[in-house]
Amino acid sequence: MRLISTLIICTVISFGCSSGGSEKSNKKEYQKVTKEEWQMAKRMFGQQPVKADFKKDNPYNEAKVKLGQMLYHDTRLSNDGNISCNSCHNLATFGVDNLPTSPGDTGVNGERNSPTVYNAAFDFVQFWDGRAADVEEQALGPILNPVEHGMTSEKQVVSRLSEVAEYVKLFKEAFPNEKKPLTFANVGNAIGAFERTLIYPSRFDRFMEKETSSFLLTAKEAQGLRDFQEAGCTTCHSGNQLGAQMYQKFGLYGDYWTMTGSKKLASGHYDEGRKDATGKDSDKYFFKVPSLRNITKTAPYFHDGSVAKLEDAIKIMAKLQSNKDLNDEQVSNIAAFLKSLDSKIDEAITKAPVLP
Repeated sequence: MRLISTLIICTVISFGCSSGGSEKSNKKEYQKVTKEEWQMAKRMFGQQPVKADFKKDNPYNEAKVKLGQMLYHDTRLSNDGNISCNSCHNLATFGVDNLPTSPGDTGVNGERNSPTVYNAAFDFVQFWDGRAADVEEQALGPILNPVEHGMTSEKQVVSRLSEVAEYVKLFKEAFPNEKKPLTFANVGNAIGAFERTLIYPSRFDRFMEKETSSFLLTAKEAQGLRDFQEAGCTTCHSGNQLGAQMYQKFGLYGDYWTMTGSKKLASGHYDEGRKDATGKDSDKYFFKVPSLRNITKTAPYFHDGSVAKLEDAIKIMAKLQSNKDLNDEQVSNIAAFLKSLDSKIDEAITKAPVLP
């Protein structure tokens, strides 16, 4: 059954079509969907919550989020002081660095593309291979990774931060009930708490909010949503994150590297995805399905950043995952629909705080 079948053209609607929640008084052709069609979309995608839940053992407090924001931007968390979390997950560029793979503290690049941190708290696991359960755990991984931040031990991290009087104070304020608040685990808890505040809605969320606002998609975007469903994309990219809730084998109808141009790793084989985390052959070439939120802003694409253009990525995915050959118009329509998932990011959050 088609997601959108009955079309009512609305030509004078004062809603902006740029990014996020911005609304401008301009005249564009919008397309209204019927109540039945909107309800079907609502069941398929739902609506993103306005904020992420905090863990019971890492509850919210303002001091903790402030501390996490500082740590996120601090190059002290890399061995030679060359990079911070923000280096690879730049908040000013939608939580990524727009590179295929990212250089670490010594300038050596990793082997996987850096995913966005915006809305990542809703992902069912973290990292492409799912080796971290949540953003708190994920925040600690790169710090001790020799190719990324390159810190040699948890002790080195704690020792370095303990030399900064302001950090000693901030950790006490953030974790007031702990005898030793400045710990390696609490570095992850603070950064994770900050990342749980990086939740930004899109125009698509306003479309999902209520049936009476269902005219927020242009005619091309509405057709793109239909093409998106008919191409089989919703098999993996559903729910309020349009993905990020399952693993899937990359290349159900062929070897992914034949279409992506992916290169072999230093080990001499192609990236085997989740198998690297579990050691199981059954997990070979399985990766976490990424969210499609802000996807138009986070090129290049796939686990290795091997594809630069969104349109190429759409065509590749349709063929490899659904065995569908999309024509240029369908690809253009789907790309237009994905644009409705762009968020408007608060400029203030993109600026680094004054570090101690």
